[in-house]
Amino acid sequence: MNSNIGEYKDQLLLVGKRMYDRGYVASNDGNISARLDEDRFLITPTGMSKGFMKKEDLIVIDRKGRVIEGNRKPSSEVFLHLAVYEQRPDVRSVCHAHPPYATAFAVAGIPLDECVLPEVIITLGHIPLVEYGTTGTDEICKPLLKYVKEFDAFLLANHGVLTVGGDLLSAYHKMETVEHFARILTIARQLGNVNVLPREEVNKLIAARHRYGIKTKANCRACDDQD
Repeated sequence: MNSNIGEYKDQLLLVGKRMYDRGYVASNDGNISARLDEDRFLITPTGMSKGFMKKEDLIVIDRKGRVIEGNRKPSSEVFLHLAVYEQRPDVRSVCHAHPPYATAFAVAGIPLDECVLPEVIITLGHIPLVEYGTTGTDEICKPLLKYVKEFDAFLLANHGVLTVGGDLLSAYHKMETVEHFARILTIARQLGNVNVLPREEVNKLIAARHRYGIKTKANCRACDDQD
């Protein structure tokens, strides 16, 4: 795949600023990457706020995580990104952040797996909780591997959220969807009731996923309970 690296850098900087401005990351948290071609990946540097990056701060790495362009060190979670790209040839971007409501679910050990909002069912389906792994090590990659081929958004236990997409904006917008869903679900629970959609309605939404070419798993806990 041919790539205009300048355009990729512009989009990555835009996504980083949006994540920072919306409070999805604090300080130097989070990391973002994009697949440039089959052998090169653009990624954010370690130890830098995602809201204040410049083009020259971004790094190009190869499949082994080695820097081939740039003067900074890549994110400490570079191998998490590379593991996703290895397993999902369709994925062109990976975003990791700590949006407060969704991360609270991850800390509480609660997956976002209830069929509640039609838009979430269509775009993401079930958002699983991935078991804890030490950040910056192989341990964070291994638990993700059993989920990564079936889903596009993940809660990382005691850590945050990971989303993937066909381009940078797609991966970022899924992050917004996860956080919006988590916030709505939190408020509904505070109000005292969460109405879960019946299976027949969920089936219609799953059919819509197929029409849009979305092939990742859609089942939620409510669906599984009714099987």
